[in-house]
Amino acid sequence: MAIQSSFKNMVLTLLTVSLISATVLGFVHSLTKDAIEASKLKAQNDAIKAILPEFDHLGASWKALPADASDSLTFFPAYDGSNQLVAVAVKSYTNNGFSGLIEIMVGFKPEGDITGYQVLETKETPGLGSKAQDWFSNEAKPKQNIIGKNPGTTDMHVSKDGGDVDAITASTITSRAFLEAVRRAYDTFKSAAPASATPEQTAAATAEPVTEGGES
Repeated sequence: MAIQSSFKNMVLTLLTVSLISATVLGFVHSLTKDAIEASKLKAQNDAIKAILPEFDHLGASWKALPADASDSLTFFPAYDGSNQLVAVAVKSYTNNGFSGLIEIMVGFKPEGDITGYQVLETKETPGLGSKAQDWFSNEAKPKQNIIGKNPGTTDMHVSKDGGDVDAITASTITSRAFLEAVRRAYDTFKSAAPASATPEQTAAATAEPVTEGGES
């Protein structure tokens, strides 16, 4: 028997299709969620190891709210075998990239010198803004290299704005945003992180416990 075309049948058909689609999407999400989280965690831990000087172990991670933004930054202190603080990796961000969010991991020695950085997430233009990963660590270009410099003594704004850092060619917006994330990390690090903290002290301030190696 042929099904009559009617408004009621159309609505029922649409509801059925929507229900099936939502169920399939939910099922796929449940299958991939753990793998996605594991991939993000691996990228985070790889970034910490890549940007910090040699260390023996990580302490408990903790979070702090920057003075100029509404989302917290995450701190990963690293210690030597005598439990002396070697450096701190800070997961920072900006929403002012050319395409919005740029998330970075930047490392600081206790006195504030930058030990390295990694871009964790960006949707900047390929070939332009995406150059941030390499641009600001080019040892052959001192005016664009931020490694080893201290934001407390080096103006981490682009030279076009009166700062000490050359912007990525044709990507001033991305450069400004990237340096904003670096300044945010440094300012919060200096105001919220006890430079000589022991693992026990940082653990006491922990909001997000991690195991050795940075896994939470």
